[in-house]
Amino acid sequence: MSGILSDSTEDAAVVDVSGVGYRVLVSPGTLDKLPAVGTPGKLYTYFCVREDALLLYGFLTKEELGLFKQLITVSGIGPKAGLSLLSVMSVDDLRFAIFSADARAIAKAPGVGKKTAERLVLELKDKIGAPGVLPDAETYEGQEAGMDLTPSGGGSARDEAVRALIALGYPAQDAVRAVRTAADKCMEEADT
Repeated sequence: MSGILSDSTEDAAVVDVSGVGYRVLVSPGTLDKLPAVGTPGKLYTYFCVREDALLLYGFLTKEELGLFKQLITVSGIGPKAGLSLLSVMSVDDLRFAIFSADARAIAKAPGVGKKTAERLVLELKDKIGAPGVLPDAETYEGQEAGMDLTPSGGGSARDEAVRALIALGYPAQDAVRAVRTAADKCMEEADT
């Protein structure tokens, strides 16, 4: 959806497309990255038909929209919970959490409990693969030590740490597990 951003609230943006204003629900992160009111912008949208409402959900990238669509296929994850997950975690971080079975990190999103997070991991782990710049375990294991694993589009610190461990000879699954453990310890120390 392309148009002029005509208004915004804490959870939505109104996009004027040829004189018609569409209210699009967005995450706070998306809202922060939208252009100023009165300027043109573009959102990738998901149209949700409910018994009592017709809703549009908006995303800045195709990757974010694609992950959202995968999230809402899981029982217990509706569009609101899917948007909540993408509000608290980036696409790469959420994919990493699913790939590494980190249900605890996923359960930190409002509206997503421990059991729902575990179900999400169980149902999507094989479908989602690893984060966009982080190849799956088979890809890593097939790489030669001298090959460049640097992503062309950048990556998260977690991805870089996993790549570094693999370059040092650790198996992919062990590298992912070690980085997850280190991240958990950092989060625990930050909470205290």
